[in-house]
Amino acid sequence: MTYSVTSPLCTWLVAACMSVPTDKDSSFFKTCSSLNSQRRLSRYVRRKRGVVVSSSSLSACNNTSSSNNGEGGLISSFCGSSFQGLMTSCLAFEPCQEYYNNSYKGLSNGFSLFGSRTSKVINRKQRRSNQAVHAAGKAMAVALEPARVTTKKPLTKQRRVVVTGTGVVTPLGHDPDVFYNNLLDGASGISEIEAFDCTQFPTRIAGEIKSFSTDGWVAPKLSKRADKFMLYMLTAGKKALADGGITDEVMNELDKARCGVLIGSAMGGMKVFHDAIEALRVSYKKMNPFCVPFATTNMGSAMLAMDLGWMGPNYSISTACATSNFCILNAANHIIRGEADMMLAGGSDAAIIPIGLGGFVACRALSQRNSDPTKASRPWDTTRDGFVMGEGAGVLILEELEHAKKRGAKIYAEFLGGSFTCDAYHMTEPHPEGTGVVLCIEKALAQSGVSREDVNYVNAHATSTPAGDLKEYKALIQCFGQNPELKLNSTKSMIGHLLGAAGAVEAVATVQAIRTGWIHPNVNLESPDEDVDMNVLVGSKKERLDIKVALSNSFGFGGHNSCILFAPYK
Repeated sequence: MTYSVTSPLCTWLVAACMSVPTDKDSSFFKTCSSLNSQRRLSRYVRRKRGVVVSSSSLSACNNTSSSNNGEGGLISSFCGSSFQGLMTSCLAFEPCQEYYNNSYKGLSNGFSLFGSRTSKVINRKQRRSNQAVHAAGKAMAVALEPARVTTKKPLTKQRRVVVTGTGVVTPLGHDPDVFYNNLLDGASGISEIEAFDCTQFPTRIAGEIKSFSTDGWVAPKLSKRADKFMLYMLTAGKKALADGGITDEVMNELDKARCGVLIGSAMGGMKVFHDAIEALRVSYKKMNPFCVPFATTNMGSAMLAMDLGWMGPNYSISTACATSNFCILNAANHIIRGEADMMLAGGSDAAIIPIGLGGFVACRALSQRNSDPTKASRPWDTTRDGFVMGEGAGVLILEELEHAKKRGAKIYAEFLGGSFTCDAYHMTEPHPEGTGVVLCIEKALAQSGVSREDVNYVNAHATSTPAGDLKEYKALIQCFGQNPELKLNSTKSMIGHLLGAAGAVEAVATVQAIRTGWIHPNVNLESPDEDVDMNVLVGSKKERLDIKVALSNSFGFGGHNSCILFAPYK
């Protein structure tokens, strides 16, 4: 005699009955006898109110499962650790034959757990319960059907990012090739400041841009109104486009909704803002109506996008001297995520004005080697006395690989990835253990899938400060010291520290090193720090190096750390 099921337990029992034990569980199932399993299950089921399952029904299902699979089905599963055994049995997807032969043979005549029919008339409550069980069983059957289960998104190939153009405005030239050839020759762009009278300052030297023209790059009216940081940015950006082969014809074919600009600045329009303050001393009516928009750090990036008609991602990031690296990595991520196909990325700063020079003098951060400017910036040298301010801009065209190949672009290098961290230690001093730098490097390697053995060139941040140079050097040795091919240099030894533009200009130098196979020297390294291995640092002459992976570091006031990785395109 069989009885209808009125308990939710039935749903689990149906699922279990449909299962076939796996090979992994078969040895465990053999330890339990069929008879003991039936008794144990019967006692368990009888405790549930309104749930009675006949031993004959249980035997039918158990025997069928045994004959089909060589082991006990549902019953054996209960011989394990009760619920765990039941769940294990539910992982197989094939119902027993008895279930196929008898299940759902007319609910109007009653429904037993395993398909046996009863002549007993069921009441309305029982009919509703049976219908619920029927629906649950059907849902379970669908859920257990392997062909219909979709739990993972289809794998998509990650979009690769390449560098297809570069543009610079620097103290050593406004063309990437001229700039890098001067670096290879060991030339210095540091000299006495000529833009204003700085005789009252203890520091009177900088990496100042002596001659600069926006002719052919920026509209004359804008050139008269805008701050130099913006003019440097616009010019470097336009030169990057020209270098990347973005002619008017190519520009017309671009999907401008998928082209963006992400160029930042650490200091913004300091000259415009300073002039506005001086005008305010007379009257607000004397103030330049463009002083607010032209002073903000985002406006250069915005103005370049307006000029080009590029409607993709557009903003700027300001993280002090790490600004450019933050912009480059975020721009690359827009491409990787499919939000853009082409991005102009980099940084620009023009802080060599009285308020800028005075501010860094007040920080006691600048070198005072005024009598010999070209010798003032000397990373890793024991006689260094501070960094040297510089100015300029650097812009890279980052482009999705297939997009670049489709338009026949020159590919200079591949951008592999990078990372950011924060020292969370001090406003201006690096962490004494270099913890944030090491963490940033490790995260950059992990994010880009690069092994530390492959990194054999580092364009270091190395600003020529006693604390910063050594902390970075020790962090790099901790990460890459086992690589006998490792070489480090500092572009700042020849152009000074370009603040928010430093990372972008140094990224251009890194890309040029990959293109040419030559790495530039470290000038003024005459008395190296005691803990520095000169076999790791590039000497006073350029060196040939087959770069596998290049790392470019930038760190900024506030404890901002950033690392980006480039490699030859293959």
